[in-house]
Amino acid sequence: MSRLDVRKTYKLFIGGAFPRSESGHSYVVDDVRGRFVANAALASRKDARDAVAAARKAFPGWSGRTAYNRGQVVYRIAEVMEDRRPQFVQAVRQGEGGTAATAEKELDAAIDRLVWYAGWADKIAQVVGNANPVAGPFFNLSTPEPTGVVAVVAPAESSLLGLVSVVAPVIVTGNTVVVAASAQRPLPAVTFAEVLATSDVPGGVVNILTGALDRTIPTLASHMDVNAIDLTGLAGDPEQGRALEVAAAENLKRVRRAPSAEPDWDADPGLDRMTDFLETKTVWHPIGV
Repeated sequence: MSRLDVRKTYKLFIGGAFPRSESGHSYVVDDVRGRFVANAALASRKDARDAVAAARKAFPGWSGRTAYNRGQVVYRIAEVMEDRRPQFVQAVRQGEGGTAATAEKELDAAIDRLVWYAGWADKIAQVVGNANPVAGPFFNLSTPEPTGVVAVVAPAESSLLGLVSVVAPVIVTGNTVVVAASAQRPLPAVTFAEVLATSDVPGGVVNILTGALDRTIPTLASHMDVNAIDLTGLAGDPEQGRALEVAAAENLKRVRRAPSAEPDWDADPGLDRMTDFLETKTVWHPIGV
């Protein structure tokens, strides 16, 4: 007697848990050949608000950790991803097509990028902070601090490497994040969520929403408790990007604008994705006291 496959319904990742969408809705995820792969939760506006609340709750504890410890936690994500290579390779191939070797290469790059950002965790302050020369008997020191809750639109073209490249620099500097994953290619993102849940990342530091972006991104852009938004995933859609920038202006969010074309994810990542979501605190202290 033949058996039926157990079809998986992927859920959201909010506050370290895997809830179904508040709406109760899901949608069909097909592979590049149009074949059914799984169902995924269709996030609602309420889910987006819940994710922001979870990220805000997690922010004090995460930002209060030492930079060295945050680097250790991000490195641990890379370790767990290394152990789940077959699942990630399959997810990338289902969403993007290509050969197993191509998917392996993208996975290698994603893991290496996590390690790269983990290494910067306790070094970025020395690079972008400084002691300022002032006229008077004072120490004047500038140090970077995390912005807060950051909403991120994950790219669709590079559903794993691109995802890691926009999430890792945000959390390694002490921010918490709400990610709107690619609706067409959500499998690497939901697999990444399962890695986060089994690594050392505290609940709420990373929250992942799946489904149509027009159900979640406008809510995140206008949400008064979101401090910044990264529109990288809207590459090539300047009209939607401008609309979201207008919505974000209501509480003066930091906005990383949608690029005119898909970024080259294989290029040197640089420091700008970390510094874009850092604030500078300057302290004055009398010399000799």
